[in-house]
Amino acid sequence: MTPRVSVVMPVRNGGVFLAEAVASILSQTVRDLELIVVDDHSSDSALAELDTSDPRLLIVPSHGHGVSEAFNTGLAQARGVFIARMDADDVALPERLELQQRWLERHPHVDICGGCVEIFSDSGIAGGNRRYQDWLNRLRRPEDIRRELFIESPIPNPTAMFRREAILRLGGYRDPSWPEDYDLFLRADAQGMLMGKPDETVLRWREHAGRLTRSDARYSQRAFQAAKAHYLAAGRLHGRKPVIWGAGPGGRLFHDLLCGEGVEIRGFLDVHPRRIGGEKRKLPVWPIEAVSDLEDAFIVVAVGAVGARNKIRRFLENHGWVEGERFLFVA
Repeated sequence: MTPRVSVVMPVRNGGVFLAEAVASILSQTVRDLELIVVDDHSSDSALAELDTSDPRLLIVPSHGHGVSEAFNTGLAQARGVFIARMDADDVALPERLELQQRWLERHPHVDICGGCVEIFSDSGIAGGNRRYQDWLNRLRRPEDIRRELFIESPIPNPTAMFRREAILRLGGYRDPSWPEDYDLFLRADAQGMLMGKPDETVLRWREHAGRLTRSDARYSQRAFQAAKAHYLAAGRLHGRKPVIWGAGPGGRLFHDLLCGEGVEIRGFLDVHPRRIGGEKRKLPVWPIEAVSDLEDAFIVVAVGAVGARNKIRRFLENHGWVEGERFLFVA
């Protein structure tokens, strides 16, 4: 019998967390599933120690190297109408797949379903992760996700569930010089695909020192910004000459990345008295009140200080600017 949902879990040295991650999928309220665990050349014994008595569990070797190739190996074998992603160190809540499958069935125009998460770790969660969790879980409607897509990835990768035809149309994951999951969701947006989430929390997302995001240069802040610049230049900024809000280091970095993608920058906006009236990258730095004279411009906001986003959003909206149409946050 063909399963309704195929879950693909790339694994490289799953360690002490793997068995719990696998059990959390096999104990889902959705029983009509298959779990394809793809071994990305592991050197530990975690896979060998798994209980393989459940016929819905399939362990296969990756055809290549790296997490993208591992997922794509599993995708090639997946039979489900829906294809779900899972990581080897997280815990899916019991109704995760049922909630996401039902949500996609109720929203036939949406291609990718993410999920709300609870970030956890043995040492507790600091304020930055709390803010990140709140931001992730607030973005559930497709229009909200599209509006804030260039701040960070609004779809936690281990919560992703795809319609089969959508992930095949995207060609699976690639192996770029920036995060492979963010690249996938940016490509989906560029192709006009919509993404959304049910209201309920579906995954406990484990934070720990061994995560790939802690050690791989592709997950650095600069790499994230390079991904944003690449897809903005080819998409929403195509044919535009934007203004960058923020003439500090973050704004100058984004200027350089956009210029490297062939985008011509008009100038900067800033609040710092020492910057206003001067030049950065041989371009003028205007006070933020100059937005009144920039009615034909598109603003890229590259300021990421805590609390700044809401203040800038209110300022621009009070001047009649519409987020997503006239300005975007990239930090």
